[in-house]
Amino acid sequence: MSDSNSRLVYSTDTGRIKEEPAPVARTKGDGVVRIQRQTSGRKGKGVCIITGLDMDDAALTALGAELKKKCGCGGAVKEGTIEIQGDKRDLLKQLLEAKGLKVKLAGG
Repeated sequence: MSDSNSRLVYSTDTGRIKEEPAPVARTKGDGVVRIQRQTSGRKGKGVCIITGLDMDDAALTALGAELKKKCGCGGAVKEGTIEIQGDKRDLLKQLLEAKGLKVKLAGG
């Protein structure tokens, strides 16, 4: 009874077997970093979402910390995107272009 949907969950030798998380596959961007303002689901509070960065998690976290410090506001790094609180699109565009990235302001 070999089913492709079955897996071992307990072993008498080692006990409960932990499922290894699958690595998150990110889509490759087109080389353009997009900055978008979003308020939906945030009780009217606006955030700038930066997408299209082709970096690993450590580099994204470091860049997010640097951008938060230079903008003087909070933010987060989630699922390959950087969120910066407030409407700081113009300042973020200048900072990212100074790093040699091609930046577009997306959305309204």
